[in-house]
Amino acid sequence: MLLYRLGPEGFYAVRDEEGVLRALYSDPYDVRPGGWEFGREIEEEPLGLLAPVAPGKIVGVGCNYRDHAAELGNEMPSEPLLFLKAPSSVIGHRSPIVLPPESERVEFEGEIAVVVRHRLTRADAEQARAGILGVTCACDVTARDLQRRDATFARGKSFDSFCPLGPAIQVEPDLESLEVVTRLDGEERQRGQVNEMAWDPVAQLVYISRMMTLEPGDVVLTGTPAGVGRLEPGQALEVEVSSVGVLENRVEARVE
Repeated sequence: MLLYRLGPEGFYAVRDEEGVLRALYSDPYDVRPGGWEFGREIEEEPLGLLAPVAPGKIVGVGCNYRDHAAELGNEMPSEPLLFLKAPSSVIGHRSPIVLPPESERVEFEGEIAVVVRHRLTRADAEQARAGILGVTCACDVTARDLQRRDATFARGKSFDSFCPLGPAIQVEPDLESLEVVTRLDGEERQRGQVNEMAWDPVAQLVYISRMMTLEPGDVVLTGTPAGVGRLEPGQALEVEVSSVGVLENRVEARVE
């Protein structure tokens, strides 16, 4: 099932296997899908879907694909490389990615994003898997010049609009079969699968939860495959994750 967050109120709706979209009366973080209660049928999706989650924190995992580490000239880390993005960087489907004047090179990084269902603290693999609500499409937009200049990634990763998420959450997906594809102006630029990751999503949650408690609605960006590249004003970016759909965002320059 696909879980959407609809504006302007931010209520949830579910599209079932037959394609019918219905309001969700249950809290998807408290109630398992088998116990969800549904309301009225929604005939048409709003033009402006909200990001499907409003995370308290966004945890990124860097260099999780060996070919991506190689293209950046980095050695593979011996354990997951963690960084944080500001929650204020989140935007939804079809909202613009805005290029800031502080950076001369902003790049796309298409990713599979994991949405946390319930609190995880020092979780084992079974607990981590049970703590996943679902996955969505993400782009870890990065000011690459600032990232290389700074000792930490926070500035280069956290500008407003630097974390597109959406259009929906695929609830309880088959984690092992997921694939992410990134297209720029319709041309494929990235393609990666979970089985190519150094640390799969469950292993990532186990590791992250040793250092910090993951709360309901937190988002983990699981890493990007090779093929990252520069964004320019006027371009159209698409990130597709199998079973989720396509996240679409145009690119604009910030006007002061």
